[in-house]
Formats: sequence, C-alpha cells, structure tokens
Amino acid sequence: MSPLVKKLAFAILARPRLAAALLKIGFNFYPAIRRTGCKVSQISTDVRQITVKLPLNWKTRNLNGSLFGGSMFAATDPFYMSMLYFNLGEEYVVWDKGGTIRFKRPALSTLTAEFRLDAAELTEIHQLLAITPEITRTYAVAMVNAKGDVCAEVDRVLYIAHKSAYDAKQRERRQRLAQAASDAATPTSSKPN
Repeated sequence: MSPLVKKLAFAILARPRLAAALLKIGFNFYPAIRRTGCKVSQISTDVRQITVKLPLNWKTRNLNGSLFGGSMFAATDPFYMSMLYFNLGEEYVVWDKGGTIRFKRPALSTLTAEFRLDAAELTEIHQLLAITPEITRTYAVAMVNAKGDVCAEVDRVLYIAHKSAYDAKQRERRQRLAQAASDAATPTSSKPN
C-alpha cells in the first residue's frame, strides 16, 4: 500500500462514523456483493455489527418462488472476515475458509442477517493467538424473515493468523513447490539393463 493511501486510510479510520459510512457504501457498490442481491443496511461505528437485507425479487427468486439458496449463502460471505480484519488490525491475516448452510423453511420475503462480534470474542482471539500462530473460528448467522422465523442458518469458518506466521508458512509452501518442480525437471539417470 502506498504511503499516501495508508495515510488516507488511517485518517478515515480515525473518524469512526465516516469509516462506517464509507465501508457501507463500499460494500453496497462492490460488484460481488451487489450480484448476490443483498444490501448492507447498517454498520456500527466500531465495525462489530453489520446488518444485511436480502430481498425476494426477480434477481433472487428460484423456480419455487422463494429466495434462491445460493443468494442466501453468498449474502453471508465477506462480513465476518471484514469485521475481524478491521478489528484485529493489519498485523493479522483473516481468510474465509468455508461455510455450510442449513435451510429451515422457504424464504418467501426479505431476509435479514445480523453479524456481530463482541469484545469477549476479540479478547479470546488475541489470547489464542498468543499461544498458537494460527486458529480457525466458526461463526453462526441466522437469516430471519420479518416475522422472526429463521429461514436458514449459515456457519462461516474463518482462518486467523499472525501475519508473520502466515508469511513464513507461505514462504515454506513456495519453497516446497519450487523444490518439487526442480525435482520433476531434473532428469533421472537411467541404468542400462
């Protein structure tokens, strides 16, 4: 990241309301999120709570007239990862590692998903990362209709690591791959029969 961009980012982060508003705009205009059909309706100033709405419309409707399951799953994708990234800081690496979805009932109207991180969770992450360089955490989110009925439950699995440990792991992986490629390219001597 260039020094100017980094300076601008820190100036924005020093103003939590501005940062939350810009993040909300960024999420809502980001093509991958827009294509899911969802819309971020609220982000707290500490980026520990995000509310997402997924409307039932022609873009999100399946053959049965309910919300398409792929849209429901995709609408939960980047939020816990982003929240952890903003709250842990740039000395950590956060990756979305996987997820599962369980459908409870047909979604015949707009669904709301609430993503929350509390201070205790962040403290626990810091404590775990003081013991081990990398961890995996699972976060559950319910997709709820206006009546309060849960239409789907989604579990998001996230990988969190110290950046230095992650970089070392990546270097080791590249070295192993380079060694394997080198070994494959080196001709083996053939012995006469």
